[in-house]
Amino acid sequence: MGLVHNINVKVAGSVVGKWFRLDGSGSRRERKGSYFFTEIRAGIATFFAMAYIIAVNASIVADTGGTCVCSQPEGDPICFVDTEYALCQAEVKRDLVTATAAISALSTFCMGLFANLPVGLAPGMGLNAYFAYTVVGFHGTGNVPFTVALTAIFVEGWIFFGLALFGMRQWLARAIPRSIKLATSVGIGLFLTLIGLTYSEGIGLVVGADSTPLELAGCREENMIIDEETGFATGLCPSSDKMRNPTMWIGIFCGGILTVMLMLYRVKGAIIFGIILVSVISWPRPTDVTYFPYTAVGDDAFNFFKKVVDFHQISKTLNVQEWNIGGYGGQFGLALVTFLYVDILDCTGTLYSMARFADLIDPVTQDFEGSTIAYMVDSISISIGAILGTPPVTAYIESGAGIGEGGKTGLTSVVTGICFFISIFFAPIFASIPPWATGCVLILVGSMMVKAVTEINWSYIGDAIPAFLTIVLMPFTYSIADGLIGGICTYMLINTLVYLIEKASGGRIVPPNKHQKDHWTWRIPGGVLPPWLVRLCKGKKDFWRREEPVIAESHDLGTTTQQVDAKGRESEGSGEKDGKSSSPSPPKEVNEKE
Repeated sequence: MGLVHNINVKVAGSVVGKWFRLDGSGSRRERKGSYFFTEIRAGIATFFAMAYIIAVNASIVADTGGTCVCSQPEGDPICFVDTEYALCQAEVKRDLVTATAAISALSTFCMGLFANLPVGLAPGMGLNAYFAYTVVGFHGTGNVPFTVALTAIFVEGWIFFGLALFGMRQWLARAIPRSIKLATSVGIGLFLTLIGLTYSEGIGLVVGADSTPLELAGCREENMIIDEETGFATGLCPSSDKMRNPTMWIGIFCGGILTVMLMLYRVKGAIIFGIILVSVISWPRPTDVTYFPYTAVGDDAFNFFKKVVDFHQISKTLNVQEWNIGGYGGQFGLALVTFLYVDILDCTGTLYSMARFADLIDPVTQDFEGSTIAYMVDSISISIGAILGTPPVTAYIESGAGIGEGGKTGLTSVVTGICFFISIFFAPIFASIPPWATGCVLILVGSMMVKAVTEINWSYIGDAIPAFLTIVLMPFTYSIADGLIGGICTYMLINTLVYLIEKASGGRIVPPNKHQKDHWTWRIPGGVLPPWLVRLCKGKKDFWRREEPVIAESHDLGTTTQQVDAKGRESEGSGEKDGKSSSPSPPKEVNEKE
């Protein structure tokens, strides 16, 4: 412990310690309890909590087919059995493994280095599902091609950059009604759960049906009922073979129940451990649960897997944006607006919750240190990720694993970013993780997201109905955009009618329990504009520097003191607050080096 303590002290006193404001660095805003080795341990914990995204994101986005072209043989319009298409799709998945690891490494490293926040960034869960299954569609069956959808994401990133620069991103996030914010998280959680239950990216427990929207499945894909007219599988399971797929049971028990038990006892990296266990079971070839069957696609995947350590160059998703969007105007606009809205909720909400968890929130402005830079890093990362071929990058709630380990500074994120960079060279491993290994992860992530349902205001129907519609429309329409549109439009309609009726009746006709309605206002504490812009408008030459507290000398006490009024503004012992006279408060002592 003596060696560890000595190294912590030396690093704190170095340039690194001062940059990240480690405890003992002497910085005015040093973060108490932040030590070098603690930050390293926290960064590794965050990586293991987030590492599943490399495999899961690649699998989900690869379902679009990427830039692969389907020859569309008669009777197989979406290329279920086209070997050439399947081989191309496998290559896209490998590209996306590299792209996901690369953009996660870059964005997380920059978040730590420039914003000094212990928050990890990666392509967002929910956003990738919306991208893959709503915008582009399974095997490209959506309304917008893969290349045009990436263009929408690229544009979204730069729009976010402008919003972040002028403080509008914070305002937009707070202007959205609280019930809709909470419902969006719950709805996306149910949407991810449904994906985790299906065959393409899950354990294969449910399938679409004819007489009902969904039905129980769990059979081997090769045993699915064959359509006599077309000769292709219908996607339905025969009753005699339901719930008999061994890969499904491996996913449930090894990837699901075991992972839950590990999480229950707070084992670090429980999710990634479950994925690894199921994958290892599925890698040997001569078994009933192998991920590498003796087929053309299986042989190709196995040959890549045998490389183990390899840098896979991105060949099919790099810089493929399509700027000729004239034929997709409406759908392009809808995708762009939805990406904007969901990312505002997702990233901003996560950043605020993580900053609060790390005790970095300003009590006056309700903002956190480095917020503008953090949003700008996220925005630029979104556009860079689009060039690599990934859905929008966002902050991850799994960052709480690192903060829980004691991470308080950006050094945590720097370590996490370095871990993601190392993972780039293990692309064959991450590309060979089967869907039944990640299916239960999607279900578990969904279960974590739906807990926000208890915070929704169910007492007032004007908040409850829009929230409920937002929640149910997302999984039932298989579209995050449809859920958001339904919830927001319903909220606006109901509450506008209530407002008009109240005004028209002179305040006599109001809902009996309107006092239970969630408060909503477009005004935010601290104003709309970011602090740097406020300082620039005041003519401050070094506007990029944060204003330090005003320090006053108290000769009575013989120490350096300061006084802060009720609204958080510093005064110099005048005893006046907001221009009104009052008896002076006892001075608050401040350490000299702070």
